[in-house]
Amino acid sequence: MALPWIIIILVFHTIRDGPALCYLEFPLITLSPLKRRLLYAVVFEILAVILSTIILMFLSGSGVQESLPLAIVISGVAVLWNYLYNTLFESWERRQQIMERTFRIRTLHTLGFEGGLLIFCLPIYMYWFSVGPWEAFLMETTLVVFFLVYTFVFTFIFDKIFTLHHQNPYADATL
Repeated sequence: MALPWIIIILVFHTIRDGPALCYLEFPLITLSPLKRRLLYAVVFEILAVILSTIILMFLSGSGVQESLPLAIVISGVAVLWNYLYNTLFESWERRQQIMERTFRIRTLHTLGFEGGLLIFCLPIYMYWFSVGPWEAFLMETTLVVFFLVYTFVFTFIFDKIFTLHHQNPYADATL
């Protein structure tokens, strides 16, 4: 249970003292873009499944034996939907000749992704926990809010530790 406190302390100090603190407290690890993306996805999803399991246990009143498999299923659905949605969205951007992702385009992207995920996940929650549409909607909404915060904090910390080659002035070789 120490991990959440470490994250809270790190975020607090980084906000208070600025990014220089992160460079002093963490050795910078520079990875190639492919390795960095793979590491990000794997670590993000492992932590997401663990944390989602805890949230689902709380929301449904069920044990880990019911919530963990569902968290894994939802994670798989989210990963597949992410790939499909981004492929379709980027294709739409090319057809529309959109050259920049403005605030409006990013908002449209986010709403489309979350709306699609909601459509896929509601029936799963309803079936898995034998709940109605409203309870399933509340479960998904709670997880969406959690993931907004989790994604921001995770990405912020990840970017401070695992830099790209051009972001690390001390990098002489890429792993």
